[in-house]
Amino acid sequence: MIKIAVDAMGGDNSPKKVIDGIIHHYDKNKDIFYKIFGEEHKIINCIDNRIDKQNYHIVNTSKKVSSEDSPLEGAKRGKDTSMWLAIESVKKKDCDIVISAGNTGALLVISKLNLKMIENIDKPALSALWPNKKGMSVVLDLGANIECSSKNLFDFSVMGASLYKSLYPQETPNVALLNIGSEELKGNEMIKETYKKLNEKKSEDFNFKGYIEGNQLMHGDVNVIVADGFTGNVALKTAEGTANFMADELKKALSGTFIGKISSLLNISNLKKFKRRLDPRLYNGAIFIGLDSPVVKSHGGTDYIGFSNSLDVCCRIIKGNLIDKIKKNI
Repeated sequence: MIKIAVDAMGGDNSPKKVIDGIIHHYDKNKDIFYKIFGEEHKIINCIDNRIDKQNYHIVNTSKKVSSEDSPLEGAKRGKDTSMWLAIESVKKKDCDIVISAGNTGALLVISKLNLKMIENIDKPALSALWPNKKGMSVVLDLGANIECSSKNLFDFSVMGASLYKSLYPQETPNVALLNIGSEELKGNEMIKETYKKLNEKKSEDFNFKGYIEGNQLMHGDVNVIVADGFTGNVALKTAEGTANFMADELKKALSGTFIGKISSLLNISNLKKFKRRLDPRLYNGAIFIGLDSPVVKSHGGTDYIGFSNSLDVCCRIIKGNLIDKIKKNI
């Protein structure tokens, strides 16, 4: 049975959103145990006997990390916050993986204070799943490390490939470095040195495909896209903004005139497919990788569907033996 440590007090509309997400996930997964950290009376009211008591345990605490806290302030709130206790339960091996929709910076700091790095890895990376034309991509780092060395990028490449392989065990990922051009001579010295290292590494678990440019991110020819935290975060926010812009403009075009409304009715099935493809809830669940236990970050503003999907990511990571794969490949 997979055991998931859940910080129930992080993110908007918590703990209701978190508990509703657990219930939604539990309805399809009866073999999961949820160790829930937060205000017990609120959590019990939200559960309302919709989960078998053998599948969860509540650890009561009234303290939580605020979304307005700086990473250091979040850590200084003490060892009895719901976030700290959830992470500590993974450290003690009481649970297999931890998830929180709370403060991202505090989650990273508290995780690094409690959990050891995997041997030979210097920095953890923040990774996430992105849709592309052919399926999904793993993208990292998305902001955990603004400054990186070639070794860090090499490690991120191996960790990203291991994550993809654990989520999609039947596929062999193609790895590429995000760069300003696809030619071998393009980019700064750090990128070039990483290119050389990856080109020389022989692995059965991934193929190195060189460089990828920003306008190729969604093509689907590459499954693992690697960048430093600054570049990766800019790419993430740009992609999110572009998707929102497209959705808003399409909505205006189809609702602004009588012809547009008729057109939208005639294409209702295709529009639902389009909306579903761009629904961020389906891709919710960023992963801190590089630590000796996996840590999953749900978006703070998502709803219970999005949180449920991030719980599904937790299960796939454990079933796919992510940590063992990283240790083997690094």
